[in-house]
Amino acid sequence: MKTGIPHVRRVSLFHTTVARAAPRAARLALLLLLPAFAAACSTTGRSPVPSTDVPGPMMSYYQDMYSEIEDNGIVIPAIDVTKMDRQYLRQMVDYPTSEPVGTIVVDPENRFLYLVMENGKAMRYGIGVAKAGLEYQGDGVIGRKAEWPNWAPTLAMINREPERYRPLAAGMQGGLTNPLGARALYLYKDGRDTLYRIHGTTEPWSIGRSVSSGCIRLLNHDIMDLYKRVPRGARMVVLGGGQPQPGTV
Repeated sequence: MKTGIPHVRRVSLFHTTVARAAPRAARLALLLLLPAFAAACSTTGRSPVPSTDVPGPMMSYYQDMYSEIEDNGIVIPAIDVTKMDRQYLRQMVDYPTSEPVGTIVVDPENRFLYLVMENGKAMRYGIGVAKAGLEYQGDGVIGRKAEWPNWAPTLAMINREPERYRPLAAGMQGGLTNPLGARALYLYKDGRDTLYRIHGTTEPWSIGRSVSSGCIRLLNHDIMDLYKRVPRGARMVVLGGGQPQPGTV
């Protein structure tokens, strides 16, 4: 049974009024205080929702959320949210589930990643997913975390596209041109690396599409947010096609 997209929590009139009236510096401070209220790893895609569907105050809120940031001496460019499908921007949503708080639930079919939170809520992130035939299904734990990780193509990737990946077999240092982006979370199963990653990307257009060689990509801003919230050992569930979200009430 195909699972519907959860209802997105509305931002209160108070917060939209503050976002409209406050200067940029105050809005940035507000973002730091309101995470709970916010809402490599060939491309096919979906028709995006027009950016005009985003109200003015919310557009300003998201522009601040995805503004230029500096991290460890690396400048991460701002994201033009007017070109993004609003549903794939980071936001708090209703998500009643029996999965414990702190669980990551990846829903490749609907292009969402949920971090289960208290009181029937979840932080939802838009994702880019694997091309058909390269998907992972099942559960595991986050066995490793890395900032600006190194990357090298797997042997399977090299065999599949030798001209593209063989020159990169020795690997790449972390940085903006690295396919893993600003952060990476590594999925382990029974103590072994599954080679399945949740990582960043500098290609906003790829969010909501089937683009990768088996991993899950988020905007760099979003993987950095998720990275801070998720400890090593956190449970992770990757849903299969047509599979209902686990434990949904």
